[in-house]
Amino acid sequence: MLFTASAWAQSMSPVGVWTNQDGKANFEVYPCGDKLCGKIVSLKEPNRNGKPKVDENNPEKKLQNRPLQGLVFLKGFEYDGDHKWDEGTIYDPESGKTYSCYMKMLSKDKMEVKGYIGFSLIGRSQSWTRVK
Repeated sequence: MLFTASAWAQSMSPVGVWTNQDGKANFEVYPCGDKLCGKIVSLKEPNRNGKPKVDENNPEKKLQNRPLQGLVFLKGFEYDGDHKWDEGTIYDPESGKTYSCYMKMLSKDKMEVKGYIGFSLIGRSQSWTRVK
């Protein structure tokens, strides 16, 4: 019985490769220390004007030339119980802004990712699907 519960909990982990509802990119969620982080592993359209897309909207000028592919944009997620990882941040390269964020597993292959400012009741949610 204990093995079954443990296997079920592991299957409800966000660790792995995901895509968002727009299908613009694939993201890898992975352990970083005792927390979870995430990076962009591929872009549907990786180039602009024949060159790899870069973080041009970043408010820090020195970071505006870093490639989007490989960019760590999820940081600091801690397990909060009930298949939810909280206390993290998500960076949006389209706006150059960083938001508080949580990830909640809805099933082993579906996850809600919500970025917000202040309280998690107000913000923007996306549904991510695990890439097989």
